[in-house]
Amino acid sequence: MRFGYGTNGFANHRLDDALAVIADLGYSGVALTLDHAHLDPFADDVAAQTRRVAARLSELGLGVVVETGARFLLDPWRKHQPTLLSDESGPRVDFLRRAAEIAADLGAECVSFWSGVAPSQLDDGTAWRRLLDGVAAVLDGTEGTRMRFALEPEPGHYVQHLDQALRLRKELGNPERLGITLDVGHCVAVEPVSAAECVRKAGDLLFNVQLDDMRPGVHEHLEFGEGELDLAETLGALAEVGYTGLASVELPRHSHAAPDVARRAKAALTAAEWVVDAEAAVRTDPTRIRTLFPAVGRKVGRGPVRPKVDADGFVYGTVDDRARGRLLAALASALDVDPLVEEVEQLYRYGDGAERRGVLRNLHLLPTDDARVVELGVRLVTDALRANDTGLVAAALGPFAADELDDHNWRHGVLKCLFTGVPTAAVAGLARRCDAELQRMVGDYVAERKAAGRTVPADAEAILALGPVTREEEAAR
Repeated sequence: MRFGYGTNGFANHRLDDALAVIADLGYSGVALTLDHAHLDPFADDVAAQTRRVAARLSELGLGVVVETGARFLLDPWRKHQPTLLSDESGPRVDFLRRAAEIAADLGAECVSFWSGVAPSQLDDGTAWRRLLDGVAAVLDGTEGTRMRFALEPEPGHYVQHLDQALRLRKELGNPERLGITLDVGHCVAVEPVSAAECVRKAGDLLFNVQLDDMRPGVHEHLEFGEGELDLAETLGALAEVGYTGLASVELPRHSHAAPDVARRAKAALTAAEWVVDAEAAVRTDPTRIRTLFPAVGRKVGRGPVRPKVDADGFVYGTVDDRARGRLLAALASALDVDPLVEEVEQLYRYGDGAERRGVLRNLHLLPTDDARVVELGVRLVTDALRANDTGLVAAALGPFAADELDDHNWRHGVLKCLFTGVPTAAVAGLARRCDAELQRMVGDYVAERKAAGRTVPADAEAILALGPVTREEEAAR
């Protein structure tokens, strides 16, 4: 995979310095946003500047895509104005044509652009027609450059969904030079399917990819791991569709700490790419899991997935837990049940604590519709619940145990969480499986602690606060 970094995330650096830092960190290219301080397309000496930047990119071995999302380049008062939807769209069309000429001189792979926000008084039909006409004018006006353009769905803009961008391309007659820029964080924020599914839907129309994390419903560019993006799954999908263009980190609000942020992003990408390669290796040769499974922690790290709210990784797991889950899923896709059960048992029996935890936390990813897999999983979970390792206890009470562990062992597992300080938020399906017997057991535990003058864990009170469970409710479960 060819990873790049966006210069809009280095807004406080001179362009030459930004390119040098990006190259030194091991990136393969840059997403160059044309702006006042970074190759101003309206500068009197833009041609000379472009030649210098082209030479510098060549010297550093960096590929390039041209981005056109500068905030106040065309209008010092209004962000991103005018657009292709504006009453006077001429300045935007002219800018995109200039961008194509600069991109051609740089040897860029494409020019990325978006629709912009539709004026509030504009009806949908008129907005769509303006966009069609504007894009057609840009393509016609840049025919001589042969430069490719990539339309980016942008949250809050007129075109904010991938389906809209694909529809526009179709209505324009599927022009060869028009493709898609996909910001995978935007997929998390506004698309009904995952970023990986969006990658597959765009397929060979992907001309440009932007990488960042986001949370559903919130258009805020985050560092990897701070949102809900499955980075390894997304990179795997890019490999699956044969994407060979730049995939550039897009963190435009992180310029204040650009070198450190870019370094962390590169480390996350390297780790995720290792997981993708490891999955492929396991699918090709399942025995590879014997060496790859133990290596996960060294390759991807061992920290908690959500350190701010789950410092021990009891509730959401650790980054190596997640990576091992992907390897187990790959193993399950490559083996029949009997050899799968044998291989997973060996991974648990001969693994260290982290490897055992990785098995336990991901048992639900195995084919649990087969009794042999369920029998193995119950044995491993029961074994873990006898241990004094709180990490194993937390991992054992995940989704698999919620669905498959018998009532007796499950209840005692919950009590063990209370005894050892494992938060019961780690217990999957607690509200669903809580019954009168568990509440009786927890009630006795609470009474004993109060009688001894000891504090009562809040989690114990929370279980009792779930309320009495009737026999009818238990029967319904």
